Amino acid sequence: MTLIDILIQLFSVDTLLLTAGGTLAGILLGAIPGLSGPIGVAILLPLTFGMEPANGLLMLGGIYMGATVGGSISAILLNAPGTGEASCTALDGFPLAQQGRAKDALYYSVFSSFLGGLAGVLALLFLTPLLASIALKFGPPEMFMLGLAGLTIVGSLSGSQLSKGFFAVSFGILISLVGTDINTGQYRFTFGINELRAGIDLIPLIVGFFAIAEMVTLARTGSGSFVDVPMLNTSFLEAAKKVLRRGFLVLRTSLLGVGIGILPGTGGAVAAFVGYGEAKRISKSPETFGKGNPEGIIAAESANNAAVGGSLIPLLALGIPGSATAAILYGALTIQGLVPGPKLLTDYHDITLTFMSGMLVTVFVLLFVGVLSAKLFAPILKLKVAYIIPAVIVFSAIGVYSVRNSLLDLGLMMVFGIIGIVFKKFKIPPAPVLLGSILGPMVEQNFGRTLRFAGFEDQSFFTYLLSRPISAILLAFVVLLIFANVRSIVKSRGQETSNEG
Repeated sequence: MTLIDILIQLFSVDTLLLTAGGTLAGILLGAIPGLSGPIGVAILLPLTFGMEPANGLLMLGGIYMGATVGGSISAILLNAPGTGEASCTALDGFPLAQQGRAKDALYYSVFSSFLGGLAGVLALLFLTPLLASIALKFGPPEMFMLGLAGLTIVGSLSGSQLSKGFFAVSFGILISLVGTDINTGQYRFTFGINELRAGIDLIPLIVGFFAIAEMVTLARTGSGSFVDVPMLNTSFLEAAKKVLRRGFLVLRTSLLGVGIGILPGTGGAVAAFVGYGEAKRISKSPETFGKGNPEGIIAAESANNAAVGGSLIPLLALGIPGSATAAILYGALTIQGLVPGPKLLTDYHDITLTFMSGMLVTVFVLLFVGVLSAKLFAPILKLKVAYIIPAVIVFSAIGVYSVRNSLLDLGLMMVFGIIGIVFKKFKIPPAPVLLGSILGPMVEQNFGRTLRFAGFEDQSFFTYLLSRPISAILLAFVVLLIFANVRSIVKSRGQETSNEG
């Protein structure tokens, strides 16, 4: 298949409609708390059975990319992230919305997502073989250190309240321990409830801590419209210029997102946390993060969308999914008779190249649909709180139940909602809870494997870590991150003291 043939197929009416439809569906699914990319791809997967392989994959790819952006809509407008990837976006997006700058925040999110997604797809197109080979070099020691590096971001999510941040991340790690021990296969903390043997899903945790806690708090204290200040009518071009002025931040966090995306078992949520932490670390005003700093939105959205393209690299090149959604796309490929891996790039070169090139089109469709969506969704803030609260709770319940068709998950959602309210009262940040629950299993599993490998080599744990160049570099990086976090917190406290004086 020549380049002309690929372009003709990509810009055919049916391909464009399927790509745009998938992207729009992804945005809508991502905007509903509880529904996410994996659920959207799984629900619409049967529709691709009778399609051309490339068209079906592009529709699912559009859902994947769109859901990553859609989660930021509810995160910014309602402080109720629709997906795990949008959790960090809420930290600065919601305060901006409360200041009447909802459109600004949505435009920052859309354009940053476009740039990050573009970086991820370009990496997918040009660097697939190279990056896939790098991913193979990450064994248990490297993944363990990467998980520890992620946990050090708790300092960036806690402000000057580092002790509360560590309490929150420890609570998240405790939640991740419920279910089956990854290393021994034994059940733990299930309290005799069979459904807990599979662990606690991330969706009830996110929806409970953010959506339910926020809505209950609003019901107790809110009145009138959702935001009491006048909404500013910012144009998309103005917002895009502000994002481009932070081009170095976009590039830095996008590269981080691509790198994290190609590592199996990580995904967009981890990329968003790492990108957000890096943005705060290098910022000249870290004390403004969590209070409506646009850089927080830009970093998180650039990183999590770059991770989309990154997660497809090991899927296509090695047959190893880099995220939950990529795992479902693996199933979509096999249904079409395509086996992901090295032979996919040679035996089905035309389909693979069409799909990867089509993801580039998806990014531009995402920008167009995202800008229109921002204009449609921003007026939600003008509605009365009494109308918003029931709708959010109902959609949250539907989203949580649809993940595993489990009434227990609905109960867990309410329990986490109550805990989230307590956290709000004592000003304990909820984001580190998600960080701990996401990274806990990765750290535990790879810690156990590293211990066993060190035993096989007749070496101590730390000797084995330091004997592997990548894990040794990551260890040094963890130490630097801890130092940078402590320095940033000391600086923030000093500025707060001087302001009070």
